[in-house]
Amino acid sequence: MKNAYFIPVLLLFIAIFSSCSTKVDLYADYKDVAIVYAMLDTKADTNFVKIIRAYCGTNDNPIDATEVALIADSNNYPGKLDARIIELKNSHGGPYEPTGRVIPLDTITIHDKQEGTFYAPDQKLYYTTEPLLSGSAESNYKYRLVAVKPNGDSLTALTNTVGNEEFAITSSSIGFQQKPSQDMLSIYFRADGMASFYEIQMQFNYREKIAGQAMKHKHVSRNFGTKMLSEYKFLEESENTYYQEYGVNWLFNALKTAIGSDTVVNPNHPNVVRYIDDFVITISAAGDELALYYTAHQAQLNSVAPVVIPYTNIVGGFGLFSSRTTIDRVVKLSRGTKIDLFGQTSWGFKEE
Repeated sequence: MKNAYFIPVLLLFIAIFSSCSTKVDLYADYKDVAIVYAMLDTKADTNFVKIIRAYCGTNDNPIDATEVALIADSNNYPGKLDARIIELKNSHGGPYEPTGRVIPLDTITIHDKQEGTFYAPDQKLYYTTEPLLSGSAESNYKYRLVAVKPNGDSLTALTNTVGNEEFAITSSSIGFQQKPSQDMLSIYFRADGMASFYEIQMQFNYREKIAGQAMKHKHVSRNFGTKMLSEYKFLEESENTYYQEYGVNWLFNALKTAIGSDTVVNPNHPNVVRYIDDFVITISAAGDELALYYTAHQAQLNSVAPVVIPYTNIVGGFGLFSSRTTIDRVVKLSRGTKIDLFGQTSWGFKEE
């Protein structure tokens, strides 16, 4: 199960369902409430779905949610639920229809989860290794989750999949300069027709050899944060190209922080040598459901009202069933960038 991707469940739910205190007083009898979390990725060879249940105490014995979350039995349903994913497809803008493909979900227990907000190191997940499909110019796909709880009640959710053939990083090179400047340059990409939420990161990778030590791989990176597609600038006279601006001094400022200014003791006999590896641009795209969830979460943070109803697309439960994928591209550093890097003799960058 290589390239298996799983995002820790319910991290955003903590902020929405908690308040200043983690003590919870309940004013109704216990009800079986399912919590679902999944971010389907068409590029992954294994997709995971987290299905757990809410936990509760009584008015006489309120619970500490942060403590109960660490107990596996308080989260998991006993045994294995009847859970499956149903594939739907549309063609040339027509209605979505079932393809006849039904993917059963099996269970697996992961044993290497780090200690954190939820129970560890073992977690039970539902999963499939069946390929999930993304869209094209001719057709698009949706996937419906169906699960039956021990009491016979069903929960369902529906999401499209992002990662269609249109989604691409169109920048082939990138440039920076050492001389201080307020100039801005741009990273260009074509948007995914089924995504509305994006995150862009750029990373410069290099190797460092200190005399008498083994070669080390290092990097400096910048994440531009998560944004709605509408927050990016649109390239005029293009059909589907957007861009993210960055300052031309970023790389040299980042390396100055990471390396310093006096790592080479003697320029003629350096005790540190560094080599350029590559420069990588990474863009993640997520479906409408995650964007709607994020909007609701921001409303909760900014609201003065005591309660804001969180977004969920789980019928018969709470949570999020959406899609996310990531693409990356190795781009060329401009000739001027390399000249400036090699000119910083105190940093020890050399051509191979």
